[in-house]
Amino acid sequence: MADMTTASLRTQAVDAHKSGDLKQALAAYTAYLAQHPNDAGIWTNLGALYRTTGRHDMARSAQLRAYRLTPDAKGILNNYANILSDLGEYAQSIELRERSLEIDPSHVMHHAMIGRCLRGMGRYREAIDYLAPKVAAYPDEPEVALQLAFAQLGAGDYGAAFRTYDARWETGEISLPKMPFPHWTDGTDISGKTILVLPEQGFGDMVLMSRFIPLLIQKGARVRLVAKGPLLRLLDGIEGVDWIGAKPSADDPVDYWVSLMDLPKMVFGPQEAGVVPPPISPNVPEESILRAKSMTGAHKDMFKVGVVWSGSATYKANAFRSFTHREFLPMTEVANVQLFSLYKGPFLEAFQNDGSAALMVDAGSSDKDFADCAAKMREMDLIITSDTATAHIAGSLGVPTWVVLHWDAFWVYRHSGETTQWYPSMRLFRQDKPLDWASVFTKIRTALEEEVSRDG
Repeated sequence: MADMTTASLRTQAVDAHKSGDLKQALAAYTAYLAQHPNDAGIWTNLGALYRTTGRHDMARSAQLRAYRLTPDAKGILNNYANILSDLGEYAQSIELRERSLEIDPSHVMHHAMIGRCLRGMGRYREAIDYLAPKVAAYPDEPEVALQLAFAQLGAGDYGAAFRTYDARWETGEISLPKMPFPHWTDGTDISGKTILVLPEQGFGDMVLMSRFIPLLIQKGARVRLVAKGPLLRLLDGIEGVDWIGAKPSADDPVDYWVSLMDLPKMVFGPQEAGVVPPPISPNVPEESILRAKSMTGAHKDMFKVGVVWSGSATYKANAFRSFTHREFLPMTEVANVQLFSLYKGPFLEAFQNDGSAALMVDAGSSDKDFADCAAKMREMDLIITSDTATAHIAGSLGVPTWVVLHWDAFWVYRHSGETTQWYPSMRLFRQDKPLDWASVFTKIRTALEEEVSRDG
């Protein structure tokens, strides 16, 4: 790059970034900024690149450089506000967004994100009061309604929330399924009808929301359930379900279809909080049980703790809700405790390569599906997990479960408290501040020592 003009280097960097060649873009941005450190536009581009690649602290540093150079540029205000939101610096993010709206009131997305920041601080009612009139004022902006739905969920306004949540179909991130059957809505009589229930979003969401399926049966419906492969055996046997499979057919005897995430609207009236139904009882096949017992048998006299440190690597916020396996290593020093890794995924290689598997038995890497994982959970005295599908499975099994939460927890866990009505067997441990896993794991180790002492 040494023989390139600075103008062409700038162009090359921007073009590489736009085309998705982030490695080339990063190299060009680096070389360019070494010669032109006062180019705010390139600093904010670099910050956006860092954010895309999960380098959030570096993104904040780059955006701060851009902001100090050009504090009133709309694009820079937006980018800086976004990374501040990511990192839990909500008050400053709101301040920047309000200033950006003064400059350009047409940037409606800032309203959605102000509500999102208020929710991130646990100020659900304030978020609802802010967003509700904005939904009416900007009916064509689904993100505003979606953020209102999440605030309502956090507040426990489930009747309103699951209706507002219909906005998800308008965001462009997911689309209504194209089915050869009519779409069922909660006002249609389904007595004697066959309903096809379709999955939506992640594995954990399906386990969470499966508790509403028996209510269809109570309404007199016959139920056919579609589930992704890793969940088929775990969900097989939900009382009253006529059929479960990975793929429906146009020839199936179906009267209506419905998304699983829409079932709560059957329970909660538009203005109701209501009582949350209990979780389903997952199916744990005998084959999986025998396999789990053989794997844990040598440690029968130990206090057995199953651990999980990450959810799906493709989930866009996984970097914040997850941590490394090494956070669990100090717990291996607690007397009479044996840790078992229940994790299976792309971060397993680091666990296996650094010797941690000698201290924490690798119990999860050979699992065929979540039914195998559930069987091992039943052999544990305690599950300690990040906020992922395993938390929902452990909670549904009723196994004592400690969920390790980042500062902006999923709505089921809200932003404060040690319990959730959705899973009575859970105890919640939270970060004291954004990105601080050390303090929460210190609390967990102390709690584990107390638990083992009581058990002994």
